[in-house]
Amino acid sequence: MSNPDELLVAISAAVESERSNQMSLTVVVGGAVITGRLAPEAVWRERVAEVLKDSERLGPFSNVFTRGPRGGRSGRGDAPTHLHFHLARILQGTLGIPETGGMYRVAIEDVSAWTVGDLSYSDR
Repeated sequence: MSNPDELLVAISAAVESERSNQMSLTVVVGGAVITGRLAPEAVWRERVAEVLKDSERLGPFSNVFTRGPRGGRSGRGDAPTHLHFHLARILQGTLGIPETGGMYRVAIEDVSAWTVGDLSYSDR
């Protein structure tokens, strides 16, 4: 979407204010369906950095995620521009990739549809 949905921005702002990191959301981005829980950006960055730090090959990249947002954006007073998913899956047919959930960063302006809640599929 060229103009981000006001409700989606408000949901993201509420998560960023750390009032809740349990908000489940499903979005459509570029035809892909992503479902999971939102986290504040700082928490999301910390978790990604932890995963990278434990990797022999990717460890040096962990520092990229421990730095704050560029441009001095504090997250307070500025409208969020991205959704930060954890425990998220890309839904494809009857399965979610990855099965255990992953960490995804999605530009709010790229979301073409969304709904509250975490979708899951079953072949039953």
